[in-house]
Amino acid sequence: MIPRIFIVDDEAPARARLSTLLSDIVADCPHYLVGEAAHAQAALEGIAATAPDLVLLDVQMPGMSGLQLAEQLMNKAGTAEPPLLIFVTAYDDYALNAFEVQAFDYLVKPVRAARLAQAIARASRVRRASPETPAANAEAAAPAALPRQHFAVQERGRMSLVPMTEVLYLKAELKYVTLRTKNKEYLIEDSLVSIEEELAAHFVRVHRNALVARNAIVGVERGIYLADGEGDADKPQEVWQVILRDIDHRLPISRRQWAVIKALVR
Repeated sequence: MIPRIFIVDDEAPARARLSTLLSDIVADCPHYLVGEAAHAQAALEGIAATAPDLVLLDVQMPGMSGLQLAEQLMNKAGTAEPPLLIFVTAYDDYALNAFEVQAFDYLVKPVRAARLAQAIARASRVRRASPETPAANAEAAAPAALPRQHFAVQERGRMSLVPMTEVLYLKAELKYVTLRTKNKEYLIEDSLVSIEEELAAHFVRVHRNALVARNAIVGVERGIYLADGEGDADKPQEVWQVILRDIDHRLPISRRQWAVIKALVR
């Protein structure tokens, strides 16, 4: 399960810091950031609208505190499964109070990325293992997860996000996968198998080591390709290749996938 996360903190820099940390760890700790709020009332409305699995919650806020908000969320849960709560605060003396309102974890600012990723991963496992919601309440209490909209990529020693709509193809090379857009190449640590399983509606396999964005395919043509495991590896072969929008690079189509790609370009 990929968790849906909501941030609640009255300080804008703190919310921005958490958003940045979440972006930094998204490759190793997949998640969806579905919303944020600066005070408790906005949080109650936002959480009701987005149904997050996990709330990152400050303790000290003007008006209703984070602890009081937690009590409200528990009381409003009803038959729906309430979100798990991870308190994120500059003070360590509220920990006992936090766990009295069923907090899942308690992080002290400044939060380290590794510690945040650990907390989210643990919460995801707990959420995934929890009993299923009764069928009568399933639609209201367990909305479908949002589809991925970005890929986390390594760039200049940090992680950044590339919109999925800009991705033309993904190619496995050694221990990494190369992600290609119109203007750049990036390295990601996702496997082609996991990407194909998650995003089959967006990407199609053209070869054992390559996935192509379906909407990037503009045609096919014959070309020369040095085989890698299909036939004589030392002998160039004439094969069908996929033509992609915006770039001149061609990708070979394996014999196994030819019928699938041919059907897409008819």
